[in-house]
Amino acid sequence: MTRATVHEGHEEEGWGVPDSPETPGGCFAHFSDIEMPGFRTLSPGRTVRLDWENPGFEQDGYAFRARRVVP
Repeated sequence: MTRATVHEGHEEEGWGVPDSPETPGGCFAHFSDIEMPGFRTLSPGRTVRLDWENPGFEQDGYAFRARRVVP
C-alpha cells in the first residue's frame, strides 16, 4: 500500500482525492473504497494508505483510481 495525503474531499458527492508520488495528479477514491466504520469520508490533509490502479481511462479527470483506502 502507498501512503497518500488527501488533497480534496467531496463528502456530499461521496468521493475524495488522495495524492502520492506514485499517483501524480491525484487518485479518485469513492466512499465505498474507504475501510472505516460508520460514515466514510476523506478530509483534506488526512494521511491514508492506498491501493490503486491505472484503469487506462480517466475517472472524473483522474488517471488513477483507488481500490482500497485505509485511514
